[in-house]
Amino acid sequence: MNAWVLRGLVLAAVHVVIRTLLGFAIAQWPLQGSFLRWGMFLLVVIAALAWGFVDGRSDREAHPDPDDGDDLTMLWLKAGLLGAVVAGAVAWVVGKLPHFDLGDQGIFFELTSGAAWTTLLIFVPAMIGIAIGWYVVGRRRRKAESASEPARDTVSLEK
Repeated sequence: MNAWVLRGLVLAAVHVVIRTLLGFAIAQWPLQGSFLRWGMFLLVVIAALAWGFVDGRSDREAHPDPDDGDDLTMLWLKAGLLGAVVAGAVAWVVGKLPHFDLGDQGIFFELTSGAAWTTLLIFVPAMIGIAIGWYVVGRRRRKAESASEPARDTVSLEK
């Protein structure tokens, strides 16, 4: 299975599970809807951010030169698109089941506007996570290199 397919399907599952839990939670506590929406939103963002961080860190450890690294941008863009379309389709099907309230959006909305939002919800945090992962490994490598260098003698120019 391609790496982007795995990421897309897992994050689609995360998105659908969180939307389903959000639907149940809002039905139970309707006055807490804003808080619940933000909390569930953060869970999806954290999942993509964490996986992006792991990808960025492992890529920079495997390829110290930034020009030799993997193309993580396209990998995550494809994962975001796949995850968005799958999550939209599955959420629409789940929303049609009795006792599941995921909103009254139609399939057209789920596969266009909803999918665009979900793509960004996966792609942008993953890119931020990748950048942080690259930075952490690069910083650790620079510290290790500076610690292994011998101390230089300084020459005073004063007479």
